[in-house]
Amino acid sequence: MGEGGGERVDTVVLLSKGTPLSEVVDVADPGAWTALDAQVRRTPWRPSAYVPRRRRVAPPPADLAQADEPRLALALCHRDGRVREAALTFAARHAGLLPLVVIRCADWAEPVRVRARHLLRRTLDAETAPALAALILRLGRRHRGAYGVELLAEVVGSARRERLDALFADPDRAVRRFAYRLAVEHGRLGAGELARAAGRDPDTVVQEVCSTAALAALPEAGPFDEVIGPLLAARGPLARSAGVTALRRAGRPGHAEAFLTDRSGLVRACARYVLRQHGGDPAAWYRERCRMPGGPAAAPGAVIGLAECGDRGDAALLRSLLGHPSGRVRAHAVAGLRALDATDPHLLTALLDDPFPRVVRETALALLPYATALPAGHLMRRTGPKWPRHTRVAAFRLLTRRRGVVGLRAAVAALDDPDVKLRTWAGQYVQGWYPAPGEPLGDPEVGALLDRSRHLFSDYVLRRRKWRAGLPA
Repeated sequence: MGEGGGERVDTVVLLSKGTPLSEVVDVADPGAWTALDAQVRRTPWRPSAYVPRRRRVAPPPADLAQADEPRLALALCHRDGRVREAALTFAARHAGLLPLVVIRCADWAEPVRVRARHLLRRTLDAETAPALAALILRLGRRHRGAYGVELLAEVVGSARRERLDALFADPDRAVRRFAYRLAVEHGRLGAGELARAAGRDPDTVVQEVCSTAALAALPEAGPFDEVIGPLLAARGPLARSAGVTALRRAGRPGHAEAFLTDRSGLVRACARYVLRQHGGDPAAWYRERCRMPGGPAAAPGAVIGLAECGDRGDAALLRSLLGHPSGRVRAHAVAGLRALDATDPHLLTALLDDPFPRVVRETALALLPYATALPAGHLMRRTGPKWPRHTRVAAFRLLTRRRGVVGLRAAVAALDDPDVKLRTWAGQYVQGWYPAPGEPLGDPEVGALLDRSRHLFSDYVLRRRKWRAGLPA
């Protein structure tokens, strides 16, 4: 069901002719129900036919007693509150109208709202709640929408475990968050079950709720393997970090060493904390791995880990890794030098030609504060089409950071770049360009560059740009 006027009319026409709701509305999508409610209210209609005029004809309550499900759906969404209230009297006959009853529970008209809530309390049970949970939670963000959420918590909180399991597997993350929070509040899940949920759910909120609850529910001498194992094996860094931190409580600090090179900075920080609490020296461990032949290639996280906990004295070791055969190691070395505030622009400029895109991206990020000191000609040559995209983008970023005529020159050249994103960025830069502070005005090259990009401006704006640059309009 679309947002266009024609499609909105078609929805009303189909429902007024008795077309089943399932053929008009995606009944599994909570957004489709709220869209139906909004669309019907904006459309002139009557139960028997579409009225193609501004006048809206409200169906009399007597007609609703004989109305079928599609026409009752229209009445439940009618702009007249009296019609919506009358339709609720007959809505209980059709289970497919429950989503619209949920919407009416947050209605602005109090008589409609009161009747809808009374009906929902009579009909919402453990069997119907899972299908309506996503819509109830979405409406819970509205003014007057809290009633449905409170009723859902009341029904689900006392339901059998298999009903909760259905909510745990719901594709809507808001439903899963609600279900796990409710399960934690009512103590419906054990520590091991919570740990496994944190390990498998992709949502970061669920990971945090479940991992925190799992560790809180774990007795001092409890089954650590049952809880910590799933957390350490989790894909999400929040769950892994919780598992690593729990190693200290479990008396297994040595296991944290394996996570010093984790891909997540949060997990690496937790591993360092655990080792320090037991007298370990993570910085020395990182230095040893970075000096080992082939060590950083096997664990690139050791390079950035050294920068995270080392000092500027480790910059020399990181510079020695800029020529490492592994692209990941080179990229982490550049990022580490930037983290230690030990960037050497002359040394890093050569890495803009690196074949590994991540190395070039990290290099451009490290060189941005030094953009005005970099050789403009060297960078300008790397905006040509013979260079790979990641090199052209890095050169463009560094040149346009300089502002002034150098940035304008690079942006106008990129207007013909084969990459559509780079062309878009170049056009946006040219449209927002202004002379750099202290740069001489009246440069003829600026006028020529603005003329080459005149398709980006109106005549008036182009004249203003030239005037601002000290050029005759």
